[in-house]
Amino acid sequence: MSQMMQNVERQLREMILALEIGPGERLTERWIEGRFGASRTPVRAALLRLETEGLVGRDGRGWTVSPINLAELEQIAVYREAVEVAALRLTCGQADKSAIDVIEAMLDSCDENTPREEWHRVGMDFHIELARLSGNEFLFRAVRDAMTRLSRARWLEVRDERALGRAWLEHRAILAATRLAQADEAARLLSAHIVGSRDRLVTSLANDRRGLRARGFAVVAA
Repeated sequence: MSQMMQNVERQLREMILALEIGPGERLTERWIEGRFGASRTPVRAALLRLETEGLVGRDGRGWTVSPINLAELEQIAVYREAVEVAALRLTCGQADKSAIDVIEAMLDSCDENTPREEWHRVGMDFHIELARLSGNEFLFRAVRDAMTRLSRARWLEVRDERALGRAWLEHRAILAATRLAQADEAARLLSAHIVGSRDRLVTSLANDRRGLRARGFAVVAA
């Protein structure tokens, strides 16, 4: 894997996840070549890798950034609930829970002066790092991949300060139950958090589809 291909892949992924390139926007290999100073071979290889992640798709001779799919968000929530709860139960069974302090410090680092980009990152990392504590590499990777697929939609969600505040309170409650090794309570709180977040996000996106389309963002129901 060439360094140039990795650089193109990483930067394109970041632009797509941060909505700098909007859902439904067309991409051409020539534009990417000029944007990143890369030749066609690494550009095409990077696009093929992003295609496997569901972030781009072929559109005739060109490419299109995949739309935000409401049905996919529903499916990811079901998947997340299964793998995250399994990971959390393992974490509750761990004797040493000192690493929870690091996750709590992440939450504490966000306040009213924190940029939305950092709120977004910390919210993602909360779930990923909590899964890492399980010690199960497969569950950790599953959670990380699911959160990556959710990243674009969650950028739209962090506009709502009330939703952010609610999420942080729920995060803290989950950590408290985990610290006390209350596996059933921690699992209940995490399940409710995932389902509630999904419902709020899907409802918000469905209600705002017209506004998002006006901004050039493609949101589909299935």
